[in-house]
Amino acid sequence: MIDFTPLYKREKSLDELARGLCPKDLHSLTDEMIDTMLELLSQAIDADVIFIPFDPDAFDEHAESPEDANLAWTLGHVIVHTTATAEEAAAMAASLARGVPVNCRMRYETPWKAVATVQQLRQRLEESRRMRHAFLDAWPDHPDLNLTYKPDHPKARPRNALTRFVAGLLHDDSHLPQIRSIIEQASAARVTPEVLNRMA
Repeated sequence: MIDFTPLYKREKSLDELARGLCPKDLHSLTDEMIDTMLELLSQAIDADVIFIPFDPDAFDEHAESPEDANLAWTLGHVIVHTTATAEEAAAMAASLARGVPVNCRMRYETPWKAVATVQQLRQRLEESRRMRHAFLDAWPDHPDLNLTYKPDHPKARPRNALTRFVAGLLHDDSHLPQIRSIIEQASAARVTPEVLNRMA
């Protein structure tokens, strides 16, 4: 996978990390990211999907209601959120690559409260894999890399098809530590005093 560490440390830009990549690379990077998330889920059980972790920094400025703004995200919530973001990036990238301007959001997120099992998360990830590959397959042989889209953030730089797609992978990558933390917390919560007594 792309090592985004230089970007997090502000040593390199997204443009620099994406430079030289081609659609074939983006297909491979997509598979690596989805496979990484599936591997993390291999240690999870259904109860972990709706487990509410400890997250003192939880804040969602886009929450549907004010009471949900500081709600710690469940594993199911994180997976549906990050896949939706990557799919939007892939959809926008496909339009830009075809020379079609992007003037609106292209996002749909599976309702997280409807996700309660590990199998549902696996299905969501495989569905996301298929959708991202499909968007990449829509790129022409000679993609337009001059047309750009500027995200609705004051400090955001314009992104072409390549950097828009890679931004989706960046967002996935930024949530990997959160996914690991939730699964670790959920696993630890399963070790009850009764279990510890039996292990003693």
